Amino acid sequence: MIDGGSFGKWLMVAGAGLLLLGGLFWLLSQFVSLGKLPGDISWQKGNFSFYFPLASSLLISLLLTILLNLFFRR
Repeated sequence: MIDGGSFGKWLMVAGAGLLLLGGLFWLLSQFVSLGKLPGDISWQKGNFSFYFPLASSLLISLLLTILLNLFFRR
């Protein structure tokens, strides 16, 4: 069972992690236009459009994998 003190600490750590992740995405958006990379699938015909950010998803996954391995490696 989680008491109020440890749950509060957990929330603060999660909030700090989200803040760092948001800052990282903001910094990356200054250099790389996520969502407009070569390999992102975009198709438009008439009034229908389909968009799937394949390359952007792979890049984000790679970066998160590297970061999480650096922080949580045993």
